[in-house]
Amino acid sequence: MVQGTGSSVGKSTLVAGLARAFTRRGLRVRPFKPQNMSNNAAVTADGGEIGRAQALQARACGVRPTVDMNPVLLKPQGETGAQLVVRGQVRSSLGARDYQNRKDTLLPVVVESFQNLAAQADIVLVEGAGSASEVNLRARDIANMGFAEAVNAPVVLVGDIDRGGVIASLVGTQVVLPPEDSARIKGFIVNKMRGDLSLFHDGMDFIAQRTGWAALGLVPDLPSVRTLPAEDAADLLTNLKAASAARPVARSAPSPAAARCVVSSVGNAEEPYTASSNATPVYSPVHNGGKRPESPLRIAVPLLPMIANFDDLDPLCSEPGVLILPVPCGERLPECDLVLLPGSKATLTDLATLRAEGWADAIRVHVAHGGHVMGICGGYQMLGQSVADPHGTEGPSGTAPGLGLLAVETVLSATKHLQDISGTLAGTDLPVSGYEIHTGHTTGHDRSRPLLVLNGVGEGAGSTSGQVYGTYLHGIFGHRAARMALLARAGGAAFRPGGVWYQASLPEHHDTHVEQALDRLADHLEAHINLDVLLSLATVPDYKRLFQKSPRSV
Repeated sequence: MVQGTGSSVGKSTLVAGLARAFTRRGLRVRPFKPQNMSNNAAVTADGGEIGRAQALQARACGVRPTVDMNPVLLKPQGETGAQLVVRGQVRSSLGARDYQNRKDTLLPVVVESFQNLAAQADIVLVEGAGSASEVNLRARDIANMGFAEAVNAPVVLVGDIDRGGVIASLVGTQVVLPPEDSARIKGFIVNKMRGDLSLFHDGMDFIAQRTGWAALGLVPDLPSVRTLPAEDAADLLTNLKAASAARPVARSAPSPAAARCVVSSVGNAEEPYTASSNATPVYSPVHNGGKRPESPLRIAVPLLPMIANFDDLDPLCSEPGVLILPVPCGERLPECDLVLLPGSKATLTDLATLRAEGWADAIRVHVAHGGHVMGICGGYQMLGQSVADPHGTEGPSGTAPGLGLLAVETVLSATKHLQDISGTLAGTDLPVSGYEIHTGHTTGHDRSRPLLVLNGVGEGAGSTSGQVYGTYLHGIFGHRAARMALLARAGGAAFRPGGVWYQASLPEHHDTHVEQALDRLADHLEAHINLDVLLSLATVPDYKRLFQKSPRSV
């Protein structure tokens, strides 16, 4: 079991890389995360949803994702509440304390899912959540040491040297853990080292001597892993900033938003902000009129508090002709060619944020001056005339006017629509594929101009001007030919066949990028982690301690 000294130390990425490395050795590998908290979800082969990180890890193993790989998923709906998804299906929405009181009923479900995977595998790589040292939550823990105890799993602890204090965080974890939990830790990995590795050899020795744990590896930072799908909004910001920095052509026209990107997946800014009182952007009277053909397409992405399934942006970040401009709360909408509204876990909440930040009015000005707007899933819903949540599916029940840019209305239902699906870009034979994961049902006149045709049926909507369009399809930018056609709507001839950006040498589908990144990551870990010693730590699960207790079902 891979646990961490804290969040974002690289547990998910390490498990993905280890999964690929062990799979290449001919082992049957399965990923498992007992409990995850993320609004970036994936649809599984068995019709449920799990955390995006576990879907990536399944890909690394060469298998399709299943609900057993992440039996408990918490999807934040605010600062203190979340939607509870158990084995891929929504169970309820509940507050943080209510969830703590319910954990005892979830452990048997978690262990059952683990047993299902163990029966298919030579080795199961288990990923913990957050910090191993959260002793205040230990009594009912199912994510870290509580699960390790339930199946008698050995633990490898990961620390992040890039954030500083890695010696204290690793040694300190041993200090605060009760002796029986500390004894489960058999080795440690120091992740994200920059510069000369030899400068920390003494540090590795100190940690090993102080703790008695095996020093399994000092892993250098690997920038190419940032092309892998991010799970947390904090990771998203890192990736977007890295993508922006790699576009030297854009430095002549910097955006104030590109320099400050602070948002969290549960809506907490890392630093306080005050909404700008002058949110209306400055645009040229004629959209795109003064741009050179080789200028990048500027795509502004408002970073709404409940942003979800944001790996839709990943294929755009790989395009040399695209500059993503992340816009955090407190910044005005920058001058751009396309505004992209991604998915949302709480559409009404994010719609209110669009208004409070002045972005709603700014987007209307953008369209009036010839700009384009695209919405995906929750972002698509926001573009319409109204959004209603009569059942309180995503928070308090209510209805709010949308941005009024599409002649459609959305009503959220109490059930969630989950499916993998494929088709074409409407009016073309260009393939698209991905998944739908939403509760909304959208109707209205602009659906007579669908953006896509999925399973022979029109999907999405477009305005009469052709400047505003939306869809429920996540993954719409995966196929490059369709991606180029969509970007050409706002970017013009440079993105059409023969254009300067169309001719860039990129794979036909973004999945190829992901596969290549997983292989590079596996190579990297092979070089810097003693995988033979790591494998030798693995043990056969032991459930006796679990069944000495009286399990209760959910």
